[in-house]
Amino acid sequence: MEGVSHITFIVRDLERMSTFLCEGLGAREVYDSAGRNHSLSREKFFLLGGVWLAAMEGEPPSERSYQHIAFAVAGDDLAAYQSRLESIGVEIRHPRSRTDEEGQSLYFYDFDNHLFELHTGTLKARLAAYGAGS
Repeated sequence: MEGVSHITFIVRDLERMSTFLCEGLGAREVYDSAGRNHSLSREKFFLLGGVWLAAMEGEPPSERSYQHIAFAVAGDDLAAYQSRLESIGVEIRHPRSRTDEEGQSLYFYDFDNHLFELHTGTLKARLAAYGAGS
């Protein structure tokens, strides 16, 4: 196993997802199938923090859940990200309670019920906070 190859999100509106990822999170769009579908439907690819994200047109999850993807960010950047996301109409979710050692989180939904998190902590710090060692 070498790691994660890519993460795919099923969305109703690719342009709206592009706005969410690029304007809200600072991703870079690198591909748009635009009628040359090689997969199940039209898709766009993005790079965000070195991670390949794919968005495909389709029927997204009908309900919200706590299932999410978290990206690592510096604590000083959380407020700026929150402002960017709110400016494009993204719903911010209240974080769960946590100890200071776990780091800070900003939770938010995209426009298709996918939950995202920007997180300042590390696995090592989380394990230490939980008393699980490293």
